[in-house]
This record gives sequence, C-alpha cells and structure tokens, in this order.
Amino acid sequence: MKKSLLLLLAAGLLALAGLAAFVRLGLYDTSATTSHTGPVYALLETAMRYSVRVRADKVEVPPLREPARLALGAACYRSHCVQCHGGPGVAQEPIGLSLQPLPGPLADAARRWRPQDVYWITRHGIKMSGMPAWELRLTDEELWAVVAFVDHMAELSPAGYAQAMERSQPLQCAAAARCDGRPDCRSAPTADLRPLQSRDAQDQAKLALTQYACVACHRIPGIVGPDTHVGPPLEGLARREVLVGGLPATADNLVRWIREPQRIDPHTAMPDMGVTEEHARLMAGYLLRGR
Repeated sequence: MKKSLLLLLAAGLLALAGLAAFVRLGLYDTSATTSHTGPVYALLETAMRYSVRVRADKVEVPPLREPARLALGAACYRSHCVQCHGGPGVAQEPIGLSLQPLPGPLADAARRWRPQDVYWITRHGIKMSGMPAWELRLTDEELWAVVAFVDHMAELSPAGYAQAMERSQPLQCAAAARCDGRPDCRSAPTADLRPLQSRDAQDQAKLALTQYACVACHRIPGIVGPDTHVGPPLEGLARREVLVGGLPATADNLVRWIREPQRIDPHTAMPDMGVTEEHARLMAGYLLRGR
C-alpha cells in the first residue's frame, strides 16, 4: 500500500511538472487566429453546458410569446447581440467574426438550450468566451425579452427576421449608463443586483467593482484581476485620512469620487464609468470595510 501511494504521488508530481513546463515554454497557442484543439474545445464546451444547466435549473420562466416582450427582445437583440451572433440571413459584425471561440448563431438556440439556460447565460456571461454578463446593464424585463426573441428566432425566415428588426426600430434597449445629451438615447435603468441565489453585500460589491472594470486599473483586495499599475492599489483605503486633493476619506466622499472623479479633479485620468449611487455605495462600503 505504501509503495502504491508513493508511486501515485510520484506520478502526480511528474504530471504537475510536465504541466508547468508546458505552460512555461508557451507551447499552447492562445492567439485568436487559431482555434482550440479538439480535446480542449470539447472539454470547455462540455464543462460550460453542465455548469449552465446546474445553475439555471431554479430559474422560473415567464410567458415568452407576449407581443410586447418579443418586440422589446428584438430591440435588445439588435442593439447588443447581432454584432456577435448574427441573425437569419445576417452575418456577424467584424468583432464577432474575430472572436475565438467563434460565437455561435442563435437562430437554432431554442433547439439546443432551454429558455432558463439562455437567461442565465445572458445575465451572467461565460468566462473566457467573449460572452459578457448583462446583469448590471439590462433590467430583468429586458433580459427576459432577449430570451423570448432568441426562443422565437428559430421560427423566423430571413424576411421575418428583417421585419422584426424593422418593427423594433422605435424601441430602445440602450443599456447606456449615460447618454451624453443624445436625444435618441435613454439612460438604462441598472438591473437589480440581487442574483438568482442571494449574495451578501460584500459579494454584490465585488460584482460591481468587476462589472464597472475597476479591477482593470486597480489592484483590489479580494478580487482576482490583472497585475495592473494604471491606477493606485486600493488596499488600505480604510486607513487613509484623505482620498485625492485633500478630500477627507469618508464614505460619502468616496462615493462622489467613484461617480464623478473629473468633477472633483479635472486632471485625473480616472474616467466617469457611469456608476449608479447604489453601486457606488456598495463599492465604498467594501473598500472602506473595517472602519
């Protein structure tokens, strides 16, 4: 028994050493101009399908064939989905054609996915696929409208799809945090932060800090992100007395800074990300926790 355990341990260490060498030597081509190998693609696809099904099982599906919901879904699809997935008789735009893995067409999604699966994927996105999470940018009504239209699209001919797009023109599904004075744009109401399974305030704050791309420029404790040096690390904010330009480090001031940095400091490189009051307070609470 002892000899067998030692052999298993040695085999495991050898496998780890081989994997480390494979990674360190850069043998796997991660460029988007080559596809995954067959085994890697099959593994990722299978893992994704089981992951989505397990998490979507508890989702309750509302009526999907209401005309108003389908019309709104067509507007949302036109604004946010056709670029990567195309439609009946319509090709993806260059951004969708250039992704790897290539985003599949959704004209037959109803044959491959349950409505609750499409809802979960649209709401939460898929890691390492280019599929974004729309949880903070579309309302629940808009998310289900997308699901309804995707479910209906299997029945549409190219002409029927074109007519649906034409009828959806008066409707807006902008998901814009701000409109910058554009008369044809509405600022989107941000989706409810409460997910299908309850999150505590700390997890909600992490979601907001990630979805507003704060982690793209700052190292934030407790959140995995790039080793970036664009903005200062945000660890230890609770111990600071001032934020920027002598502004006292209070929760209210941090909320102001997160929402309107260039009004406070016109020379800052930090952009206005269109953060809502609710989400800014979640972020501030997380960054100042311990006070």
